[in-house]
Amino acid sequence: VQLQASGGGLVQAGESLRLSCAASGFNFSINNMRWYRQAPGKQRELVATITNDGTTNYVDSVKGRFTISRDNAKNTVYLQMNSLKPEDTAVYYCNAPVHYGLTLSNYWGQGTLVTVSS
Repeated sequence: VQLQASGGGLVQAGESLRLSCAASGFNFSINNMRWYRQAPGKQRELVATITNDGTTNYVDSVKGRFTISRDNAKNTVYLQMNSLKPEDTAVYYCNAPVHYGLTLSNYWGQGTLVTVSS
């Protein structure tokens, strides 16, 4: 399993970024996908989830600003981040919780750094 995240960078407050995570090695279309983030000195936080049928959920702090989506034809999950704030600064990780029968394996991308300046 491989998860390759990209799209991070340095932006000013109020601007937008789109993160991408290209997946391989498992049946992407039937799998839920998640984006997490970890800010300096803080615990990793679940930001957004998209299920295999396209249902989405967000942490309260990003609702209305971030949108998670998926393209099953490209085995890719996206995180569109609008109206970015300095507190969104973090390393963002894509995550795939993959079930093999009764066994759950959590796979992580390498992380992409998002820095939002004020």
